[in-house]
Amino acid sequence: MEVILLERVEKLGAIGDIVKVKDGFARNYLLPNKKALRSNAANKKVFEANRARIEADNANRRGEAEKDAVNFKDVSVTLIRQASNTGQLYGSVAVRDLVEALVADGHKVNKAQVVLNKPIKSIGVYDVTVALHPEVSVTVKVNVARSPEEAEMQSQGVDVMAAMFEKDETGFVEDYDPNAEPGATAEVQSAPAEDESETAEG
Repeated sequence: MEVILLERVEKLGAIGDIVKVKDGFARNYLLPNKKALRSNAANKKVFEANRARIEADNANRRGEAEKDAVNFKDVSVTLIRQASNTGQLYGSVAVRDLVEALVADGHKVNKAQVVLNKPIKSIGVYDVTVALHPEVSVTVKVNVARSPEEAEMQSQGVDVMAAMFEKDETGFVEDYDPNAEPGATAEVQSAPAEDESETAEG
């Protein structure tokens, strides 16, 4: 289906562009959300007659979004979730959770604006895009951790999972070394001593 775009649509085009899209995408998303009109002679006339107003409205909304974007500078939200020892979450963090966290933090966002390609399923710090307007996006840091202390460590750049595994390994090495050392040294020392006695006898 050919449609006329009423706003910029990611990977499709800008206002006024006539683009070919899959029928389902047009019917289920572009047309009901007033992001496009079916491309036919009547709609082309309507669009051209209203182009100036459509572009002015878009410019106003973009201006508002740019003002909002300032409030998102360095924004990060922390979500405390239960997770296994390997860092896998019991359940996942979805768009709804992020919207709730951002709204609680005083930001006006809705589900349609949060761009999350797939749900977050393990602890860590993620960059999530929030599209305040088709032409204005901001990045929000999402810190998913099992405790506030862990979140604090992650926010300082500590890879909690790697640190945890390192701790386990070092524990293993420390326990092992003291026992291994004496055996190894004893053997090394006794070997030259035997050699010396043999040469003395010879």
